[in-house]
Amino acid sequence: MLIRSWDRGDEAEWRAWLAQGRDFGLLAANGPPGRGPVLVPTHFLLDAERGEILLHLAAPNPLFAAVRADPEVTLAVTDDYVFAPGHWRGEPGTPTSYYASVQFTCTAEIVDGAAEKAAILNRQLAHFQPETPDTRVTPGQGPFGKLLPGLRGLRLTVREVRAKFKYDDKKPAAAQQAIADRLAERDHGLDAAARTQLLRRNARRTQGL
Repeated sequence: MLIRSWDRGDEAEWRAWLAQGRDFGLLAANGPPGRGPVLVPTHFLLDAERGEILLHLAAPNPLFAAVRADPEVTLAVTDDYVFAPGHWRGEPGTPTSYYASVQFTCTAEIVDGAAEKAAILNRQLAHFQPETPDTRVTPGQGPFGKLLPGLRGLRLTVREVRAKFKYDDKKPAAAQQAIADRLAERDHGLDAAARTQLLRRNARRTQGL
C-alpha cells in the first residue's frame, strides 16, 4: 500500500491500535503461476516481542500448498474505515477513504508436529478464551487432542511492518477537526470509530508528536 509521510504510523501507534482487540486479518500467499494470490481471513496471535505471529488453519486449506511453494506471505489488518464525501474536504472537493491498516511481511513456517500444534492452540486459547483456563489441548487426549491431525499450525516470522493511518493529516488541523464533526453528524457504520482515529491523529499533530 502507498504510505505518505503524513499518514505513516509508528511502532508505538500500530501496537496500541492492534492491542485494542484487533487480532483478525487477511493472510495472503502467492498463488501458482497464472493464478491470483491465496487469501485467508483468520484470527492470529501476535507476539511482538519475539517478532512472530501464530495461527492455525484446517489441514486442507490451499494456503499450505502456496506456502510450500513460496513461504513469503503478508498479513493485513484493516479497520476504522469510512468514505469521506468530497464536499466535506474543501476544494477541489475530492472524495476519499479513511482507514487504518497494518501489514506484516513475513516468512511462514508450517507447523505439523502434534506437540508444536498443541502449543500454538493453547497460546491462542489463552488469548482468545481466557475465561476457560482449564480448556487446553493435549495430543491424543480429550476431544481437542483428537482433532489435531485435521489442523496445521503456522509460525510467521515478521520481517517488516508497514502501518498507515489515513485520516487527512495533510489538511490543516482545523479542517481535520471539521471533518470529525461531519462524521459525528452522520454517525453511520464505522463513523464513530474512524472519528476516534481522526481526532487522535489530530491531537498528535497539535501536540507536536
